[in-house]
Amino acid sequence: MRTAAVASAVQIRPHRRRRLTPSRLVVYGVLMVLAALFAAPFLWMISTSLKTGPAAIATPPVWIPADPVWSNYPTALAKINFPVALRNTLFYAIPSVVGTVGSCCLVAYGFSRVKWPGRDIVFVILLATMMLNDQVTFIPLYIIYSKLGWVGTYLPLIIPTFLGNPFFIFLLRQFFLGIPTELSDAARIDGANDLRILLRIIVPLSWPAIITVALFTFIDKWTDFFKPLIYLRDPALQPLSLAIQTFQSAHKTDWPLSMAASVAITAPLVVLYFFAQRKFIEGITLTGVKG
Repeated sequence: MRTAAVASAVQIRPHRRRRLTPSRLVVYGVLMVLAALFAAPFLWMISTSLKTGPAAIATPPVWIPADPVWSNYPTALAKINFPVALRNTLFYAIPSVVGTVGSCCLVAYGFSRVKWPGRDIVFVILLATMMLNDQVTFIPLYIIYSKLGWVGTYLPLIIPTFLGNPFFIFLLRQFFLGIPTELSDAARIDGANDLRILLRIIVPLSWPAIITVALFTFIDKWTDFFKPLIYLRDPALQPLSLAIQTFQSAHKTDWPLSMAASVAITAPLVVLYFFAQRKFIEGITLTGVKG
C-alpha cells in the first residue's frame, strides 16, 4: 500500500521544466559566443590543414576549402615520424600517470584519514612548495640527474612523478575529506588496515578525482616541451612535442603541412577529454566541499 501510494504521488507530481527567461537566454547566448571564439582557432587549423599552399594564404580567407587536400595528413605524419614519436611519448607519459596517481593517492590518504602529530603543519609546508616553479628548481635538479647519470634517458621525466605532486595531493585530499568517515571506521572494525581501506573504499569512491589527476598528468606529459628538450639528447628519443617543433622549424612557410601535423597531435587530447568529460567535471566540482 505504501509503495503504491508513493508511486501514485510520483506519477501525479508534474514534471518541472526550466523556463527560458530573458536572463537565461542572455546567458546561453554569451556562452555560445564564447564557445565559438574558443573553437575558432582549432576549426581554422583543421581548415588550413586541408588546403594547398596558395589557398592557405589567400585573401579573403576561405573556411571550407572547395577541394580538400587529404594527402597533407599522411605526408605530415610521415615527415615527423609519427609512430616513433608517439611511442616515445607514451613510453614516459603512461608510467608518469601511474606514478602520479599512485603516489598522490597514498599521500592524500595520509593527510585526510590518518591522524598523526604535525599533520596540518606538514600539509601547509607541502602547499607552500607549490610557490616554487620549475625554473627555480631546474638547475639543482639537473645537477642531481646529471650526477646520477640520468640525463639522456627518460628517467628524469618518469621517476619524479612517483614522489607526488603538491597540487594533485591537495586535490585528492579535499575529495577524500568528502567521503564519510563512517565507511573507514566500519572497515577498520572489520580488521582492514589503511592500505586496504584506501584500495577497497576510498579509491572506488574517488574515481572522478583520480581520473581528473590522470587526465591532467597525461596532458602535461603529452604537451611538455621544456623538459624533454633539456634531458633527451638523442633525436631518436624525442616525443611528439619535440618532433612537431623540429618539423615546423623545417617547414616554416608550409602552413597546410604544419597545421596537419598539429591537428594530428592535438586530436587525441580532444578525443580523450570528451571520453573523460563527465568524470573530469565531477572531479573538479566535487573537490573542496569539505576542508
